[in-house]
Amino acid sequence: MTEMQYQITLCRARSEQLTLDALAVCTGLHPGLIERFVEYGLLEPECASPQRLFSASCIARLRTIERLRRDLGANLAGVAIILDLLDRMNALQREVERLRSQF
Repeated sequence: MTEMQYQITLCRARSEQLTLDALAVCTGLHPGLIERFVEYGLLEPECASPQRLFSASCIARLRTIERLRRDLGANLAGVAIILDLLDRMNALQREVERLRSQF
């Protein structure tokens, strides 16, 4: 008796991914500005193959970036620091919630 082997490929549904142009339309930002944010490390595409694809969560992140720039006057270096601190704070909050659920 031979065993059948299957290759499993995990991927996200296409509907969750946005092209650079679609992301620009959703956020009202110029695609070149979004590319600058990617180059600076503020935003990360899910797929960097010939056409960059972004998750829908990038819309909220871009809105946060723009609020920090517009309302607080933060430059890109400041935005990077603030986003890093927010990401760390959210990770810690998730960890606290996980630990609380154990008791």
